[in-house]
Amino acid sequence: MTKIKAKEETKAKVKKIAKVKPKEEVKTKKDAKLKLKKEVKPKKDVKVKAKEEVKTKKDAKLKLKKEVKPKKDVKVKAKEEVKTKKDAKLKLKKDVKPKKDVKVKAKEEDREEVKVKQKTKGTFEIQIEDKLLALYNLQTVDSKVDRIKTLRGELPLEVQDLEDEIEGLETRIKKFEEESKEFEKTISTKKAEIKQAENQIKKYTDQQNNVRNNREYDSLTKEIEFQQLEIQLCEKRIKEFTLQMNEKKEQISKAKVGFEERKKDLEVKLSELKEITEETQKEEDELLKKSSQLEKVIEPRLLFAYKRIRSNARNGLAVVGVERDACGGCFNKVPPQRQLEIKTRKKIIVCEYCGRIIIDPDIIK
Repeated sequence: MTKIKAKEETKAKVKKIAKVKPKEEVKTKKDAKLKLKKEVKPKKDVKVKAKEEVKTKKDAKLKLKKEVKPKKDVKVKAKEEVKTKKDAKLKLKKDVKPKKDVKVKAKEEDREEVKVKQKTKGTFEIQIEDKLLALYNLQTVDSKVDRIKTLRGELPLEVQDLEDEIEGLETRIKKFEEESKEFEKTISTKKAEIKQAENQIKKYTDQQNNVRNNREYDSLTKEIEFQQLEIQLCEKRIKEFTLQMNEKKEQISKAKVGFEERKKDLEVKLSELKEITEETQKEEDELLKKSSQLEKVIEPRLLFAYKRIRSNARNGLAVVGVERDACGGCFNKVPPQRQLEIKTRKKIIVCEYCGRIIIDPDIIK
């Protein structure tokens, strides 16, 4: 009986469990449906996003169409540039024609020049003759100025040297005076140091009377000895500085004497120079004016060469005649062929040895 009861109880339990399980399954199914509904909503959001993407694609296409239009403008611009290039080529062709005209004009001018030369054969020769005469005249004027300067002699140079000496003496005197003042200052400082040392000695001697220990007494005596040594050293320095100061004063007195003597010499030289210049000043001014006028007539190239030769030459002669078949500057022989060329006066001929300009002496006459 017990076994039967047990079986019945087990069956009843199984039935109860079977009833409970379907209920739990129903609950789970309901939860799954709710989840599915929640998942459906994001799908709607995805559709909205897809629509927005389509709109953006349409906007991009519109932009591309707008960008295509500038390409057409670029093509139009390129066509305009081609037109401008064609116009430029046409202008260049037009400009080439005037060049031909210029060549023709140049040929015509050359022909005219040749005709003028043929008509006037002696013009070129006359120009060179004029140049040579101008150079010779300038040389004569400059040589006269040099003679006036030689009359003065070395007076201007002596005056310059005296002026330089006087300036040097003035600077030397100033330096000596400054050094002597420095020595005086150092001597006064050393004397003040001596007075301070004497006061310290008095102080230490007074303290020695009120000393309690031998140690204090010894230290005070050492201080007194040190101050005495300081006084001796200062006195030695004062003697040295006084000797140096006296030497400087002697040098100042000598320099002043020399300065006064040089001043007197300078005054004498200046008076002599004034006398000479007053006699020849008018002549010199006139000659300088003439030389400036002649320099304007001569070509700058020739003038530069003339001045260079004149600066290098000892006697200041840049233009020279032929004397006894030789150069009038360096006295070296001139070959006969060169002499013939000089007489023709067609070229400006230069000496092979000294570089002076050689002139036919008949031009001067």
